[in-house]
Amino acid sequence: MSLKNPAAFEFLLSRRSRPAKTLIAPAPTRDELTPLLTAAARSPDHGKLEPWRFIVLESGAMPRLSALTQECGERLGKSPEEIAKACSQFDMGHLAVAVVEVQKPSEKVPAIEQTYSAGAVCLALLNAALVAGWGANWLSGWQSHDAEFCRTAFGLQDNERIAGLIHIATESAAPPERPRPDVAALTEWVPE
Repeated sequence: MSLKNPAAFEFLLSRRSRPAKTLIAPAPTRDELTPLLTAAARSPDHGKLEPWRFIVLESGAMPRLSALTQECGERLGKSPEEIAKACSQFDMGHLAVAVVEVQKPSEKVPAIEQTYSAGAVCLALLNAALVAGWGANWLSGWQSHDAEFCRTAFGLQDNERIAGLIHIATESAAPPERPRPDVAALTEWVPE
């Protein structure tokens, strides 16, 4: 196969998220993060709706989000272990970008396609961070699916929800490779 950009293709074949717990300071500055957000915003956008937006969570926001996660977990009856795990992404976090799905009225673009676009932005941001040499991980968690938590933590409106929390900082250790899907078993070829 002839490739026009073999380095980019090799990245896609070998890309690997970095566990959030292995990310250490420093995190990108605003100037370093802006090109990553710009790259993510070039994702497929059905109907040019921009059915997403970014909330950048800097290190000073992390203790507040951890405390709100604790309160949310107690309100939802989560176990202490579940709460501690959910809080850890903020307790250890240095910078995260909340990609917010924004459902917009459209006669041409169904809601599910707007959801897909927001998901594409999450992956594009994750990949942009990795290509730029940062460690990055896409997380969410039960608290990010709770409307009350999202209103309090992020000021989300009724037509908004968290598509992902993309944690970005310095990689402290390369993770081992893990088993990957069997593409042949997942692929159906339709010749006619």
